[in-house]
Amino acid sequence: MNKKVLNILKAAILSIIVAFLFVIIISVTLIKIGKEKFDMAIYLLKVITVNESEIKTIDPVLQGNVLINYPTYGTKYATIKIDSIGLELPVYYGANYTILKSGIAHDENSYFPGEGGSIILAGHNFSSFLGSLPKANIGDRIQLETTYGTFNYEIYDTKIVKETDVNEVPIQDEKEILMIYTCWPINNIGHASQRYVVYANLVEE
Repeated sequence: MNKKVLNILKAAILSIIVAFLFVIIISVTLIKIGKEKFDMAIYLLKVITVNESEIKTIDPVLQGNVLINYPTYGTKYATIKIDSIGLELPVYYGANYTILKSGIAHDENSYFPGEGGSIILAGHNFSSFLGSLPKANIGDRIQLETTYGTFNYEIYDTKIVKETDVNEVPIQDEKEILMIYTCWPINNIGHASQRYVVYANLVEE
């Protein structure tokens, strides 16, 4: 074999080795990127969902108007009842996809029943959730049966607001007001830009 042919073979082998190494580097890089994205997706899934088997229930205690031992995020702590429209649903502390799929969500930034401030609850506008909420009238009673006591509220107003109108569901500590909202129109499927809000005052009994 002459020298020229030998050099051509060496160059070809070297090219094959370089190409092989390039493919390995690219493959490892893609696998790493894919794993990072997969790990991130798993992390986000854990953030927005709650594994009920991993939740330890804490029983809240109300002393005066201060709640001690707040419920664990994602756990049920109350049942909401509006007898006038035949509504009875579980209320969970926190708001995420899992909770909204299970019942009524309690905005974790708002107050709890008995604490003397704004209580903000939200739920889907499906018929099995808050689809009947617009049928409730001013003067109707809303009852929250919590693990630490029962609280009654009376509806004094209803509104249709934009989803961006956060001032329509204000968090304040001057008076205990229950605010419940769902998507509007009530038969809307998918994203809705409006909310139907019910406002109720605590009834001293």
